[in-house]
Amino acid sequence: MSTDIREIVREKYAKAITSKTGCCSSFVGCCSGDPLSEATKAITKDIYDADSLEGIPVDLVSMSFGCGNPTLLAQLNEGEVVLDLGSGAGLDVLLSAKRVGERGKAFGLDMTDEMLQTARTNQKRSGITNVEFLKGHIEEIPLPDNSVDVVISNCVINLSGDKDRVFSEIHRVLKPGGRLAVSDIVLKKQLPDKVQQSIMAWAGCISGALLENEYKDKLIQAGLVNVEIEIIRVYNVWDYGLDNYLRDMSEAEINELNDTVMSAFVRAYKV
Repeated sequence: MSTDIREIVREKYAKAITSKTGCCSSFVGCCSGDPLSEATKAITKDIYDADSLEGIPVDLVSMSFGCGNPTLLAQLNEGEVVLDLGSGAGLDVLLSAKRVGERGKAFGLDMTDEMLQTARTNQKRSGITNVEFLKGHIEEIPLPDNSVDVVISNCVINLSGDKDRVFSEIHRVLKPGGRLAVSDIVLKKQLPDKVQQSIMAWAGCISGALLENEYKDKLIQAGLVNVEIEIIRVYNVWDYGLDNYLRDMSEAEINELNDTVMSAFVRAYKV
């Protein structure tokens, strides 16, 4: 099942980036038509401000599928090594590279060729050089043990079919004293089976999400400590097109899902 999920997610995000159906922001008009864009447009809205984008091509925001701004919430310091899991078109990698300066470095990891090509093009456009984009899976990070100061990610971990492996890999690559600072989707309560079984909902950052407490427990099991989950936004089902996936559910059933899906900022540390 996890292989099927991975391939569906890869295909959907490859299509989204090549067709330029990125998600909504304060800088671009809302997306429409594509189910993935419909499912994520409200989640991605207004998560980057103009100040944080100084020196970055503004149209990069329209290529973002994130649910938060981990580069703003993470305390990145000059000289640090940062890894962005599921780096997409490269926005968070480039923002991180600016924050850590020339003595630091930012890696972006993505499994989708189309995303990597776009990210490398965006890097050239920005003129930022302390960046490297890697092809691979977040369940098998192609970096050595104890090599990264900060792991960030933006609404990607919830897409994985093997989150235990992802958290284990994060722990492996972090240096002692290193930290996790990710934006992700978490749930207040369990979703109905028909939502969880929807691959389209999974690709739209919905059905693959963990319960808030389950997310925290898995990080602790992976060896991370001082885990904090800060809820950033709570969503109404109708705001982001979840009803597109739930046409076999009644309006009353769909309304029961309101305020269940949440954007969160997650912090954790490696001893």
